[in-house]
Amino acid sequence: MKREHEIEKQYSLFVNRKGRFIWIAGVVALILAVTGLALGPSSISFRDLLALFSDSRDALHHGIIFQIRLPRVLAGILSGMALSVSGVVMQSVLRNPLGSPFTLGISNAAAFGAAFAIIIFGAGSMYSSSSDAVMIANPYVVTASAFVWSLGACFLILLVAKRRGATPENMILTGIIASSLFTALTTGLQYVADDVELATIVFWTFGDLSKGGWNELLLQVVIVVPVMVYFYRNRWNYNALDAGDETARSLGVNIGRLRLTGMVVASLATAAVVSFYGIIAFVGLVVPHMVRRITGGDERFLIPGAALAGAAFMTGCDIVARTLLSPVVLPVGILTSLIGAPLFVLLLIKGKGGSQWR
Repeated sequence: MKREHEIEKQYSLFVNRKGRFIWIAGVVALILAVTGLALGPSSISFRDLLALFSDSRDALHHGIIFQIRLPRVLAGILSGMALSVSGVVMQSVLRNPLGSPFTLGISNAAAFGAAFAIIIFGAGSMYSSSSDAVMIANPYVVTASAFVWSLGACFLILLVAKRRGATPENMILTGIIASSLFTALTTGLQYVADDVELATIVFWTFGDLSKGGWNELLLQVVIVVPVMVYFYRNRWNYNALDAGDETARSLGVNIGRLRLTGMVVASLATAAVVSFYGIIAFVGLVVPHMVRRITGGDERFLIPGAALAGAAFMTGCDIVARTLLSPVVLPVGILTSLIGAPLFVLLLIKGKGGSQWR
């Protein structure tokens, strides 16, 4: 009886410790979101932020917050959540620590889709005043093309997996092949593009949260929120899968269907990000590993922890992107790579190699 009480006490401490991390990640994400509203080329005090919800609001500040910064901050939160949790699920279903939307070629497929629309449908154009500036003339065409091709990469992986078996090895190798294929196709399109089209393609590949507005954000909400719910509802299935295929089968989990469905839904969430904002690397790779070091591999805590930590990471990177060289605003994709790559190396150095992965 005493031993059972001790085990129950230890389990309670175990759960509370992981729960505290989730709460802390949520609070940090909220603080960074509010900070993101206040900071930028035109700084706004927290008092002025509160005044925006009163009758004495400043029209200029109101426009800056509700037309520029709030959509950007919310896009960062949703994108960070989508990419991070997609990385968690891909690493789980593939049982590989390198599983992520970027490494499996989904982002490269989106880049090809954007380049395809820019060149074939003429979605790039040049606006000239005192100097030339490249803009995307038909952003919705580019977004739709990027979305379709990113899902196409996923279905290519699934097609091979269905014919050769939905094993982690087959899916990973197919993802690597798809990544190389779409990179080569994009390079080919860049080779035949004119100067304007080439500049537009390069502009699109920069992961930048300012590309979207309220309409894009609404579409993202419609996709990302149900995806988050789906992943969390399947947390026990992913836990069973992490324990091994035989264990999962003995618990009644259809591992083939779980892997395929997880890949499709994760790809859908990723496509909802990269098709709107461009390529944002390392979020889906680094954040899951960071959170796993704290929460362990239990998907009950790993999924919500990664979602909130991803939101905080993306929002923090966007704040740095907007303030580092102010008034110049850097694409957030540059910061996620500059910060994410050293973090990942640090995790590798401090980790214990493959023993950290179940």
